[in-house]
Amino acid sequence: MILINLLPHREAARKRRRDLFNVSLGASALFGGVIAGAVFLWYQAAIAVQQNSNGVLSSEIAKLDSQIKDIAGLESEIAALRARQQAVEDLQSDRNLPVHLLTELVNQLPDGVYINKMAQIDQIIAITGSAQSNERVSELLRKLSDNTPWFSKPELIEIVSGSVALSPKDSRKVANFTIKFRLMRASEAEQALAKAEASIPSEKTPNPAVKK
Repeated sequence: MILINLLPHREAARKRRRDLFNVSLGASALFGGVIAGAVFLWYQAAIAVQQNSNGVLSSEIAKLDSQIKDIAGLESEIAALRARQQAVEDLQSDRNLPVHLLTELVNQLPDGVYINKMAQIDQIIAITGSAQSNERVSELLRKLSDNTPWFSKPELIEIVSGSVALSPKDSRKVANFTIKFRLMRASEAEQALAKAEASIPSEKTPNPAVKK
């Protein structure tokens, strides 16, 4: 006997495959949604932790900024106090500057050089005088530059020829000059003197070339 299936078995199989595909698609979508939700929650938690850390850092930075401002204020106060202390020390040491000025001028003045006028502005001294020759003026400049720690940076401002009347019938040619130099403070003169002494080699140092 031959059996013939007249039911639409192909359509039923196609329907089962379609239903299975739809179920798989729905399960995949659900699984993907769960994963996406988990990743989103993880990122949100990481962002919250980072924001909390940023808040702590901002608070600490604000505290450090306040401390830095306090330190800067203290440093400025210390600098002001040091400046006042230095000013007081300079005033105390500058009380004898006129004595040093006159003493050093007398000691460094070459023969044949005469000072007619002297003016002072702060630490700058200007002297006007006469010399028997230009060479005497050059010698004065050299002495003011090299022979004393109390004067520095001597500068010849002007030198002109002139004459001095020794008597109604006798006159002599002279060189009229104007020189400026800086009068050193006591602390500066002491430093310059110490530096000059340190640059001089000691006489007690044995010469390695000399054999005993």
